Amino acid sequence: VNLTMVQDRVYGSRRDFDVSPVRKPMIYLGYFFSTVLNSLMVNMVALAACFVYVWKMGWFLRAGDVAFLIVDIILLVLFGTVLSSVVCYPLKTQGQMSAVGTVVSAGYGFVCGAYMPISNFGEGLQKALSYLPGTYGTALLKNHMLRGAFEEMEAQGFPSQVVKAISDSLDCNPVFRDHTVEPEIMLLIMLGSVVGLGSIYLIITAMPEKR
Repeated sequence: VNLTMVQDRVYGSRRDFDVSPVRKPMIYLGYFFSTVLNSLMVNMVALAACFVYVWKMGWFLRAGDVAFLIVDIILLVLFGTVLSSVVCYPLKTQGQMSAVGTVVSAGYGFVCGAYMPISNFGEGLQKALSYLPGTYGTALLKNHMLRGAFEEMEAQGFPSQVVKAISDSLDCNPVFRDHTVEPEIMLLIMLGSVVGLGSIYLIITAMPEKR
């Protein structure tokens, strides 16, 4: 939906909004919340499908894990939406929209560890990626999804060192400046990022637009 914001400018649909009595910041909040709702619907359906698959393969999740996973999804949707809103706001052409949409959707998912563990990257790149908030959102998902499985492995007799090594290899224990980041801190990082980027979005959408 954020790309629709750019399309409305390109095709002139924004002129219809501009002559309405609705204030400009409210128009952009409409784009924002539409994106949030659409993304939540898609992601919640995907999460439900994931739960069905996990239930058939081996269920090790507690009720608390399920609740935290839902919270994680909501946080990541809010973060992704507000990030894309800030990035898409200055775009004016179809070409810019296509280029930025491809880079943001594919590139950021790759560097935050959504497609492959960051532990597979070089040490320098790992340190650089530890400064990206999305890294900790991905780690939150992995922590809450795999916690029960790791506990079951230990109960089955796997050495704790082996379980920890597997956990580390899957980015469940991200490191920032040689300190392991706990899930509570990851949650605060994500919340702070959403609030910070949201504030930036509110400020830039309240500024007069150049015609």
